[in-house]
Amino acid sequence: MIRALTLSLAQLTDPPILRVFAKSFAVTLILFALLSAAFWAVARAVAGWLGAGAGWQELAGFIAVLLAIGGAWLLFRAVAIAVVGVFADEVVEAVERRHYPQAVTSAKPVPFARGLAMGLGSASRTVLVNLVLVPVYLALLVTGIGSAILFFLVNGWLLGRDLGDMVAARHMPKAAMRDWRATTGVRRFMLGLVGTGLLVVPVANILAPVVAAAMATHWYHGRKRA
Repeated sequence: MIRALTLSLAQLTDPPILRVFAKSFAVTLILFALLSAAFWAVARAVAGWLGAGAGWQELAGFIAVLLAIGGAWLLFRAVAIAVVGVFADEVVEAVERRHYPQAVTSAKPVPFARGLAMGLGSASRTVLVNLVLVPVYLALLVTGIGSAILFFLVNGWLLGRDLGDMVAARHMPKAAMRDWRATTGVRRFMLGLVGTGLLVVPVANILAPVVAAAMATHWYHGRKRA
């Protein structure tokens, strides 16, 4: 994992990687802006329906924006990985061309529709699983660290699956990926834990999705060499 992380960071300045980062970051910001606008509009509509004055409507809108920002922070991992998932094939190809050129000749580019489906699936799983576990997170708050540990374990498992799929989708048919997941669960989980750790570090979390996708590529091909 250390080798994968080091090589991934060293390639951040490559033009293909920078393009993916720019696109994914821009789309993520747009999605968060739309989320804030939607919260604000709904809050104002509810305030108007209740007959509240203009001042209360503005306050409700302001509170809604704050809630949207808080929700965006909580959902950042899901949204960021989903967006990068759409463009992941470009990251994987860039890493393969530089470090594993023999793999490029046999790879099959992931169609945009499949990348989009994988990204949306990733976000849906993350949101659904974490929402289901909210009562458990709250119950574990009394332990001090239980909630954080469970968060890392659950999201490491989810992220490991998503990152592995981003690379495997270029090199094996969809039908074969289920059996592949069954034989690589532990190492994908470790990869997911590293990615989750990067996603919770301020500033680093902006680059984390792209770095994690590059790490997954090194992990996939390094595993085959081992």
